[in-house]
Amino acid sequence: MAVYIYSIAAKDHPLRLNGLHGVGEPPSPLRTVGGDALSAVVSDATEDLRPKRRDVAAHQAVQERLMEDGPILPLQFGLTAPDDDAVHTVLEERAQEYQERLQALEGCAEYHLKVSQDEDALLRQILLESDETRRLNDEIRGGRGTPDMSIALGELVAGEVQAREEALAAGIVAALRPFTRDESAFPPGGQDFLSISFLVEESKQEPFTATELSIAQQVGDDCDFRMHGPLPPYSFV
Repeated sequence: MAVYIYSIAAKDHPLRLNGLHGVGEPPSPLRTVGGDALSAVVSDATEDLRPKRRDVAAHQAVQERLMEDGPILPLQFGLTAPDDDAVHTVLEERAQEYQERLQALEGCAEYHLKVSQDEDALLRQILLESDETRRLNDEIRGGRGTPDMSIALGELVAGEVQAREEALAAGIVAALRPFTRDESAFPPGGQDFLSISFLVEESKQEPFTATELSIAQQVGDDCDFRMHGPLPPYSFV
């Protein structure tokens, strides 16, 4: 039986776990493993644990409860150790590093922002504003195009899309950055051109979210802004 690790906190954190349960079926009881300066919240779990909805919810519930009482290092779903002794050893060997991270995360939560743009609207904008793109497109649609023209148009449009999305992403991040303590970008997936997490102090969360809403309104309906938070600061552990 492996030891599943949820969070690391300072030794003086209240670690209120009443009413919570761990992952697994049936749910495992939660317990703590203590070091000299730090404690970890753990439970027993099978080594082949999969991210079922109930287990992800149990994992998240532990993080949210602990965050109410002080900074924690929330660990990603699925992290295990061989036994309690292995957890204790890591707490001791990396105590200074973990304490520094706890200090950096104190009073903060994570907000994750994804932004996508309607492709058809973006293409219309490019055709409207780029003379060369419009000329090539007209030649091809009028039956006067060549294979080389089609390739050139495709390359030109792709370059325009990338440049415009990169510029918009940079502008969004720059506008939000004054309200954040840290940021962590991720490779966008699907239709998204921006995927980024921000570490935001509690005192700045209201102006941060208000600014994000204002940016979304200014950019318009052609862009889809999806902000999730406040979340445990997984991306900054």
